[in-house]
Amino acid sequence: MMFRPLTAHLAFASALTLSALTPLPAQNIATSPEAKITALGLALPATSAPIANYVPAVRTGNLIFLSGHIPRDADNKVIAGKVGRDATEKDAQAAARTTALALLATLKREIGDLSKVKRIIRVGGFVNAVDDFKAQPAVINGCSDFLVAVFGDRGKHARAALGVASLPLGAIVEIEMIVEVD
Repeated sequence: MMFRPLTAHLAFASALTLSALTPLPAQNIATSPEAKITALGLALPATSAPIANYVPAVRTGNLIFLSGHIPRDADNKVIAGKVGRDATEKDAQAAARTTALALLATLKREIGDLSKVKRIIRVGGFVNAVDDFKAQPAVINGCSDFLVAVFGDRGKHARAALGVASLPLGAIVEIEMIVEVD
């Protein structure tokens, strides 16, 4: 598996800045989640195979539990680094948005159509950061803000944002999600 330092991913992540999440013009309001993603100039990435003994998603009734996802760039390389040492808060927010796209790609593979999402229930975010970093919620807002941009009120969710000493493959963030579907 190849890894690149975070600086190699900044151009990719810059396409996912908060400015890309501004409301769509009234005359061009996208209706489906996929159309909203496209209107934001983004696309769902290819899904990745698990790196250990787990499955990417489990469905029970009308709930889908999505395993932790880590950010990967357009070349499928892990976006790695530690906030406060190798990366800024803004870099980590962009990585969280990238991870949200990966979560939605897995969700779409599981349910076939993102319009079936009734509600994003919970997001759990883990931030690989130095000991004195205290802005984990701001980092995971990169994911949360994107979900609200795509799903509107259905994208508002309960959440945890935690700082950790390390993450799998050196990833800068890891995010898991629970979704209610029709």
